[in-house]
Amino acid sequence: MGNLNKLENSVQYLKGVGPKKAKLLNKIGIKTIEDLMYYFPRSYEDRRTLKKVSTLENGEKASLRVIVCGVPRKYKPRRNMRITKIPAKDETGVLYLTWFNQDYIINSINIGDIISVNGRVKKIGNQIEMQNPIYEKYNETSKKTGRIIPIYQLTEKLSNNELTKIIEQALETYTDYTVDIIPKSIIDELELCSFSEAIKNIHFPKDRISYKKAKERLVFEELLLLQLGLLIMKKKNIQNNEGIMFSKNDETHKLIELLPYKLTSAQVRVFKEIARDMESPKQMNRLVQGDVGSGKTIIAVLSMLKAYNSGYQSVMMAPTEILAAQHYENVKSLLDKFNINCQLLTSNITGKKKMEILRGIENGEIDIVIGTHAVLQEKVSFHKLGLAITDEQHRFGVRQRATLSLKGTNPDILVMTATPIPRTLALILYGDLEVSIIDELPAGRKKIKTYVVNSQMKDRVYSFIREQINKGRQAYIVCPLVEESDSINAQSANELYEILKSNEFRNLSLGLLHGQMKAGEKDSIMSKFKNGEIDILVSTTVIEVGVNVPNANIMLIENAERFGLAQLHQLRGRVGRGNYQSYCILVNESKSKISKERMHIMEKTNDGFVIAEKDLQIRGPGDFFGTRQHGLPELKIANLFSDINTLKIAQSIAFRILEEDPSLARDENKMMRERILKLFNKESQLISFN
Repeated sequence: MGNLNKLENSVQYLKGVGPKKAKLLNKIGIKTIEDLMYYFPRSYEDRRTLKKVSTLENGEKASLRVIVCGVPRKYKPRRNMRITKIPAKDETGVLYLTWFNQDYIINSINIGDIISVNGRVKKIGNQIEMQNPIYEKYNETSKKTGRIIPIYQLTEKLSNNELTKIIEQALETYTDYTVDIIPKSIIDELELCSFSEAIKNIHFPKDRISYKKAKERLVFEELLLLQLGLLIMKKKNIQNNEGIMFSKNDETHKLIELLPYKLTSAQVRVFKEIARDMESPKQMNRLVQGDVGSGKTIIAVLSMLKAYNSGYQSVMMAPTEILAAQHYENVKSLLDKFNINCQLLTSNITGKKKMEILRGIENGEIDIVIGTHAVLQEKVSFHKLGLAITDEQHRFGVRQRATLSLKGTNPDILVMTATPIPRTLALILYGDLEVSIIDELPAGRKKIKTYVVNSQMKDRVYSFIREQINKGRQAYIVCPLVEESDSINAQSANELYEILKSNEFRNLSLGLLHGQMKAGEKDSIMSKFKNGEIDILVSTTVIEVGVNVPNANIMLIENAERFGLAQLHQLRGRVGRGNYQSYCILVNESKSKISKERMHIMEKTNDGFVIAEKDLQIRGPGDFFGTRQHGLPELKIANLFSDINTLKIAQSIAFRILEEDPSLARDENKMMRERILKLFNKESQLISFN
């Protein structure tokens, strides 16, 4: 492991870095040499093709080889602005290389120098300019031109050129210390390139083939480690899988008869799957996926009633106080007729009231507890916990789910989410859970009409909102930011709230809600909105999860281009909960083709699963599912949509490896074992190699 330890060296001590630059690198998550190696380019610029002056087009970025044919000239059109202009030519024409505030250039380039340049072309009348081009003398070894250049995600005061140099330096110094952690037999079987070759070619590919081979190797390694980690977690769950055998005789049919509506066939099917799990002697570990408004809560209530009928307590954990309180009201009203003691436990509840609840949970007087993270506290001790439910699983880590289940002796676990994940991916990502899908909306739910507009249509949109409010409805207006930002050009909730309150909606009641407010303040605003005291709620995405206001029928989303599709779909799901026709209006400020395509998908479909697939397809690699919240390692290069075939290969090889060596104890597997423990470090208590 000595060689690998060298990769743990701080970037600060790499030639040309030092404390100042190290701080900038830390900002983008680079602390060690290994972090640098795994900081993959987000795209590439191919500077190998040389163009001729006569073929240049206005606005394009191009590479040329030219000869300096005139004396450099300096201009000072205004204070703080100095321009250096140098004429250069090839056999087809002349262009002017122009630099702003870079005086040193004048002493670096002489008449007759042959230079390679790359930059943006600007045509001004008959004159062709290349502004602020990157250049190098033709006899130098090409570093900036004549090759494929990696483009990285940056932070302020760190240029792509600087980061490229730093990574190049790291690879030159440390590539020899890298090792292949995947066994040689697998590398040979899949005809993969070595790790050292992959890491060089992912940053500095010589051509498309070397890039593809590098990517294939790194994607496979990332997905193999992810699969091994998940399967080991699943194995640990199965080992502890002796569960509670709940009674078949229960009152769930009575509750179904009392409901003012008929369950959909999807709800009936999913509850049957849960009942079958609960009645078996094995511990239930089930994920219920249901699109916004598909009726997951009643499934949870039926499951809790089943547990109560067998003499067991249930707990349901929600990510926010507002959502926990809403669940509590729903559950209490549904189970009132069954003489069940249901209590709410959040961090807002303190003193004598809290002590009473804790006592009631411990002595078994309280049958059902609905709460936030507060239910995970050590002081919360159950008398006889049989069922643990987490709602909006993507907001909780694997660890929190495990902590909740440790409140009882192998209670059944039910996980609910309204974040639709394509089934194949759900089976792989939630490797430790069985998956049920409620793929049908209750009858009579009106489709939410979705429109995409630009900022020029704001007046029409505002007058439509006023019209709806005059009819007694309410509206949400969602912004991507809490406060104004110099670096991000987007609408902030604070700013918009002040503008609308003083102008367009001055005669209406407005409320402001964002994540920086105290929990009590948020609850108070949300309650007022729910009770109809606020007409328009200006908010950030804190309202994304679960709040039910049937009278609100308009969702206006500012800078919709700044949100993921799945998030836009979640926000849209806040309306359409009552009997009124509902509307979602997306203000798209971007002119890009991708942005238009994404908005078109939102207009076209209300199906969360279709949207999730498209989101995954368009957004590419990255932390799509909030894997950090899952407790899973963040994906650096793999794309769970486009790399699904590699994912399947990785899964089958992971099964095979663990079948032959369940503890990864063999010499050829030991390095993978070390890496898995490191990747899943936050959840290491769930990774068991015994």
